[in-house]
Amino acid sequence: QVQLVESGGGSVQAGGSLRLSCAASGYTFSNNCMGWFRQAPGKEREGVAVIYTAGDSTYYADSVKGRFTITRDNAGNKVYLQMNSLKPEDTAMYSCVWKRGPCGSQWSSWAYYRGQGTQVTVSS
Repeated sequence: QVQLVESGGGSVQAGGSLRLSCAASGYTFSNNCMGWFRQAPGKEREGVAVIYTAGDSTYYADSVKGRFTITRDNAGNKVYLQMNSLKPEDTAMYSCVWKRGPCGSQWSSWAYYRGQGTQVTVSS
């Protein structure tokens, strides 16, 4: 059973930064797609960013390009999301996600395992 544990959420003022971390366990495959989705109250869940753990391919939502950076550790079982220049509209519950295999251009449409989430709140 894949387990995902997130950390690093919190409250910050607009323009500030936060770094989210996710540790994955419960699998033996090395080529996986890991990343982050978010959901704000009253809105649909949306993909934020994902990374292929067997390479360097990364994918971002247009709304976060240039502000957020996703990275992974060398073992490929931890991912990080550095969030800079945060905006009030970034406020949401951020969940770590995982699936076996590459991410691909349709990354935001795949079904993923999902963690419990960590809250990010950005005040104006």
